[in-house]
Amino acid sequence: MNSALLIVQMVLSVLLMLVVLLQNMGAGLSETFGGNSSVQTTRRGPEKFLFTATILIAVAFFGISVAMMFLA
Repeated sequence: MNSALLIVQMVLSVLLMLVVLLQNMGAGLSETFGGNSSVQTTRRGPEKFLFTATILIAVAFFGISVAMMFLA
């Protein structure tokens, strides 16, 4: 059981890294130097999917981590 959870946790960690790296960085550095930070845009299409997937994978990763802690 523990080894199965460990494998699931490793897969989730790789997926989480990939989803975070695929997200659009936007204008993070340019906002620091006076970029237009007052414009609020909504997420649409793939950006919304990646945002939602990041949250779901992070929650699943946390849940698996807590389960492994209680089973150890």
